[in-house]
Amino acid sequence: MLTFTPTTIKTIAFDADDTLWVNETYFQDVEKEFNALLTKYVSAEELADKLYAVERTNLALYGYGIKGFMLSMIETALQVTQGLISTKDVQQIINLGKVMLRQPIELLPDVRHVLDSLDEDYTLMLITKGDLLDQETKIARSGVGDFFKHVEIISEKKPRDYQQVLDRYGIHPDEFVMIGNSMRSDVLPLLEIGTYAIHIPFKHTWVHEQVQDDGFTHPRFMKLQRIAQVLERFETPIRKS
Repeated sequence: MLTFTPTTIKTIAFDADDTLWVNETYFQDVEKEFNALLTKYVSAEELADKLYAVERTNLALYGYGIKGFMLSMIETALQVTQGLISTKDVQQIINLGKVMLRQPIELLPDVRHVLDSLDEDYTLMLITKGDLLDQETKIARSGVGDFFKHVEIISEKKPRDYQQVLDRYGIHPDEFVMIGNSMRSDVLPLLEIGTYAIHIPFKHTWVHEQVQDDGFTHPRFMKLQRIAQVLERFETPIRKS
């Protein structure tokens, strides 16, 4: 059910990873290969728990992204093998990270059509977090970067980070909606500062981004299943000036 009036919206912001293109799938694929290297030392379950604990600790140092993930895998491997991992296996972990950095961008269904349809009537913005160089190259390789009037690559997605973005462009919360796959990063912080938010779940979600959202309701919140449904909700916009 529609929970807010789309005619109030002038700026539509999109998350990038797992909202516009595939991302978490590649992390999970690499983690399976990482597990295969180390299951002779530790169980897959224990390894997954250890890797996430190391990643979570390292977020303050490395931030989000593939390079931090690669370093966390190496650190985890050294810990669970008590330093016995071979240099060949360490190199394999590095190679896995390099493959991820070169991964072709796979746009999710209907993304280009949705952006093209909204571009005439709304100011489109991209707000993503992660490594600056990695995110810049993904945006360039995606082929949809030109749809966005503003691109913000930020290190965190907390309420204060979003508020700074809105202040920078002079955007009123009533005129702004964020669309993303993460309740934790793309929805809850926005609702806290008084904007609107649309959640479009992706099939895979990193454990760090998972929150319990069953039955979640808010007058400025909407949950959709596909990005194409956005067009059904924004049929009568306030035209861009």
